[in-house]
Amino acid sequence: MIASSLARQLRDAGLDWHPAPGDFFQIDGPEFASDETFTVSDMTVEPHEFDTGTILGFNGTTEWALDSVSLEQALWLPREDQLRERLGAAFRSLEAHPAGRWRVTTSGTSADNSQPFDADDPESAYALALLALFDVAALR
Repeated sequence: MIASSLARQLRDAGLDWHPAPGDFFQIDGPEFASDETFTVSDMTVEPHEFDTGTILGFNGTTEWALDSVSLEQALWLPREDQLRERLGAAFRSLEAHPAGRWRVTTSGTSADNSQPFDADDPESAYALALLALFDVAALR
């Protein structure tokens, strides 16, 4: 799972989220424990669409005095497959490297080069590559 700080960078760069069962998130605010992770599920945490926006409803959670939280208060922690999907055609490869590092390679800014992104886990390598794509898109 990617770090909250990396997920926050992705959100701030423009990564949008449409909650679906199996998605991981944290409640992003100083009043909540930053290490508490939730999973969207039809039985426990379910997205509800309203004219005013999406809220995440907590159904039947006795340990929390929390009924719902707005999507803006939630920090999505995208999975490896979700990050790879968002890279789209720019994704070239994922490789394991010595000392437990992972490398995602994407197509570069021109047809004849590529860009490597190294991290301690595949999810973070994908996230770094996606951040670079957002940066390139922002420059255009």
